[in-house]
Amino acid sequence: MEGDGSAAREPGKGERAMRFDKSAVLAILFAIASIFPAIAAGQDFKIVINETNRTSSISKRDVSRCFMKQTNTWISGQPVVPVDQAASSETRQAFSVAIHNRNVSAVKSYWQREIFSGRGVPPAEKASDQEILAFVRANPGAVGYVSADADVGTGVRVLAITDL
Repeated sequence: MEGDGSAAREPGKGERAMRFDKSAVLAILFAIASIFPAIAAGQDFKIVINETNRTSSISKRDVSRCFMKQTNTWISGQPVVPVDQAASSETRQAFSVAIHNRNVSAVKSYWQREIFSGRGVPPAEKASDQEILAFVRANPGAVGYVSADADVGTGVRVLAITDL
């Protein structure tokens, strides 16, 4: 029957607009959430090199290539010697996401394939910022990463990442 209010009614323009607004807000929130870890991860670590290395900046891609052992020498000809944090480290997780665009498990899987095929071995792992810094100080071609709040001290320089 018409006019008795028993028939299903169509949503009005205001209700459709409200649904659209909710969808738009959710889409924006998901977009922000997906990029936020990469932004935050870039602030959770710093790349360190031996003070004798004259490199002043490096791209994210080149850092990744150093740690995946796809780049073997610095521009000076010095061998690249990468050193990772322990797999359970929050700093390593932030580094892996920001630099490799992969989580630690995915990077470890990559290295398992490389080891199995005989193509290479992963970088050495150290248990703390202090161990990373000591390794980098002792090895002229070394590159590592430490937490953002680590005091690097002497013998080590922080390397700027140009596109992080």
